[in-house]
Amino acid sequence: MHKPALVAVDSRVDPSECQTMIEVRQGVDALDRAIVALMAERQRYMEAAARIKPDRDAVHDEARIEDVVSKVLATAKAHHLSPDIAEPVWRTLIDRCIAHEFGVYDRTRS
Repeated sequence: MHKPALVAVDSRVDPSECQTMIEVRQGVDALDRAIVALMAERQRYMEAAARIKPDRDAVHDEARIEDVVSKVLATAKAHHLSPDIAEPVWRTLIDRCIAHEFGVYDRTRS
């Protein structure tokens, strides 16, 4: 089984210290690579959930969705991330993860 390494973020200039668009773009690209690695790990948790959940009705859990969004918004606030970015991004992420989980659930149960 493939065990990815811990997520590393490439060196970059702090945003407040950027002097050029090259530095800005290098920082964004470094963060994007790290975010993709973290999303891949999150996806593996969804695949584990699909394996563990006892029935298909358990895949979509509205209370859990609202709990996740609430926690994300609290964390976003602590990190000064606009809720106008955080909430729609996470709701889309959750939606796509649920769709993926349904697919995994169905493939593993047929």
